[in-house]
Amino acid sequence: MKTTAEVVIIGGGISGAATAYYLTKKGVKDIVLVEKEYISSGATGRCGAGIRQQWGTEMNCIISKHSCEMFEQAQEELGYEHDIEFKQGGYLLLASTEKEEDQFKKNIKLQNSLGIDSKLLTLDEAKEIVPFLNTDGLVCCAFHQKDGHLNPFHATQAYVNAAKRLGAKICTYTEVTDIMVEKGKIVGVKTNKGYISTNVVVNAAGGWAQKIGQMAGVDLPLYSERHQILVSEPIDEILKPMVMSFSLNLYCQQVPHGGIIMGRGDENEPKDLRVTSSWQFLDEMAKTVTRILPPLKNIRVLRQWAGLYNMSPDRQPIYGPVDEVEGFYVAAGFSGHGFMFGPSTGVIMSEYILGEKMSLPVEGLTLNRFEEGKLIFEPSVV
Repeated sequence: MKTTAEVVIIGGGISGAATAYYLTKKGVKDIVLVEKEYISSGATGRCGAGIRQQWGTEMNCIISKHSCEMFEQAQEELGYEHDIEFKQGGYLLLASTEKEEDQFKKNIKLQNSLGIDSKLLTLDEAKEIVPFLNTDGLVCCAFHQKDGHLNPFHATQAYVNAAKRLGAKICTYTEVTDIMVEKGKIVGVKTNKGYISTNVVVNAAGGWAQKIGQMAGVDLPLYSERHQILVSEPIDEILKPMVMSFSLNLYCQQVPHGGIIMGRGDENEPKDLRVTSSWQFLDEMAKTVTRILPPLKNIRVLRQWAGLYNMSPDRQPIYGPVDEVEGFYVAAGFSGHGFMFGPSTGVIMSEYILGEKMSLPVEGLTLNRFEEGKLIFEPSVV
């Protein structure tokens, strides 16, 4: 194991992997990425892996549009030998109230102004896309064809492999036990496999980001909570887009191998690091999804699991340096949207670390916003 590095990245999910790639691409070769288990073992490998550009704030629209465009060219750019399985079947968003319909109209006006070709659909138009959609209780829908779904394991591994080819060292099953700070500056990282001397640490640890922050003496305003998900047996293709509703609390997508992946939020989920599964989720998920997509009542559940949403006070990520500890950078608090922001996160963090001009409008997402009371709220989240 290397004992020195120019940059140590903590976390082997999409955020850490993309950051490693874009730094190495820009010439920073002396990088060590440490992951306490295997690549994508945390939230990345447990997420729904949907990619959407239909947001309600300009910042999130731009970040997600950039990420989607990067994913579209990732197969070629990263030289990955397998298929990252980017399926752009679109996102069909369901509105069940007039208030939500009004928000959709505002969102679409904003999205269109930013080059995102989303549109408002009548219920009849929505049924042309998903013929078995139960429209009872719905008001309208929104749709964007370029939204979609990836295989999170392949997408992350593609970034890891490309970073390795460019010189980065990837250390799996390597757990960070402490971060050494002297006179307000990062000086090294302790792991269960040895010490790495470094002046730059990137906290991309997902659900464990707050714990990593504490090691550096930084109290990040984050917490983690369990979110559950399931996948059905593979069946013939019946569902091309991701079907999603903020007000009805569900998302549902058929992946290329034929399984139906679905999930929903629950305000009563435990706010800790457990990733257990519950029968209550299975019961509520079945009730929710079969009401909207009745034919799914006939499919069998293959597997159920859980992952961690790393939550910030405004459900927006924290990007950039931490003022009180020189050399400590954060890419965390994605609140369930870390995978779809992954490529953008890598670019953003590389620009912060190298002192480059920011190419995306994320200056308002620094840690300082919480002390300054400048929170940013996104209206379109599950």
